[in-house]
Amino acid sequence: MSARPTPGPHLLLDATLPDGTRADLRISDGRIAGLAPVPPGRERTAALAPGELALDGALLLPALVDGHAHLDKTFLGAPWQPHRATANLREQIASERTLRREVAARVPVVDRAEALARRMAALGTGFVRSHVDVDPDTGLDHLYAVLEARERVRELIEVQLVAFPQSGVVAEPGVPELLDAALREGAELVGGLDPFGFDGDVDGQLDVVFGLAERHGAGVDIHLHDGGPQGAAQLRAIAARTAALGLGGRVAVSHAYCLGQLEDRELDRTAQALARAGVAVLTNGPARSMPPVLRLHELGVLVFAGSDNIRDAWWPYGTADMLERTTIIGLQAELMTNQELQLAAGLATADAARALGVAEYGIAVGRPANLVAIAAHSVPEAVAAHPERLLVLHRGRTVLDRLNGPTAPAR
Repeated sequence: MSARPTPGPHLLLDATLPDGTRADLRISDGRIAGLAPVPPGRERTAALAPGELALDGALLLPALVDGHAHLDKTFLGAPWQPHRATANLREQIASERTLRREVAARVPVVDRAEALARRMAALGTGFVRSHVDVDPDTGLDHLYAVLEARERVRELIEVQLVAFPQSGVVAEPGVPELLDAALREGAELVGGLDPFGFDGDVDGQLDVVFGLAERHGAGVDIHLHDGGPQGAAQLRAIAARTAALGLGGRVAVSHAYCLGQLEDRELDRTAQALARAGVAVLTNGPARSMPPVLRLHELGVLVFAGSDNIRDAWWPYGTADMLERTTIIGLQAELMTNQELQLAAGLATADAARALGVAEYGIAVGRPANLVAIAAHSVPEAVAAHPERLLVLHRGRTVLDRLNGPTAPAR
């Protein structure tokens, strides 16, 4: 469980970069040290020096970014759990509490979180934002478990943590104090959950969430499932508080289903408020009420993608593959042209990195060598074709290498 990635290559030959150009990349001390165009007419040589890898035109992307996951909730690594249907959100939360106790008795949270993080890394994800349940039932136990898992995988993937009040913020006594403690103990962001639909107190929940963010210098990421005009009003309230506290670029709303349910005028009004305040929107490509990705992009809203739940009490699906997630979003949003597929890829690369505040992201000299080589020859093909990952590097070290024959991901 504690083995580390192996030393990585110092030269990648003939990579197709995201802009379609072909280049050789030199890597040194975990960073991209050089980028040079492939010489015209150069023939592929069978013999490579130690530390050289030939990509033969395979697509090279910066590490994928999963903007929304729940590492503490997954059942990955435990025996298969049949899904238990419930009638509403409150029933689902109560059912999850029971089921997570049963699963934790077999496989601890830390081991399941680690297993999922390792799967993410092997699929090319170098950065993930994980919401972690903080409530009166678990206290800070899940936070401590995921902090330990984060340490175990720190050489494979970077994990950002949100203290997530799954049982509401003001609906249960003691939650504000637990969120406060979670931020002191290592969470980087404070979360929220349906200020109106769950807590029934928009101002009360937002007072707590934004008050804690201001006190701790933390970011904010709020789950918002509430639909229609009520949901839109909450988005504008979140935008107003973000602007008032100067938190632009550090606040996100996850799901925001209401944006897929509004008439054009109210959609534009709400989107413009989000864009002005610097509030990002996360989507995982739900089957209904997905935010209109293209329209939001046109209006200046930063939209990014995430897996959300992966094989847990909420649903039995999920593979942790962020390219697959862009495919799902592309299908739901009917993204068809090369330009639109490029936009879909951005939801799990540059746009997601920006939403998470990832520094030094991308393929450029001097940037960390967080890279994934893909069995495709263009970004649109990578979104549409479910391609294999050929090579994954994290800070220049090898997480996965299939160019030298099939290998298992680092364990």
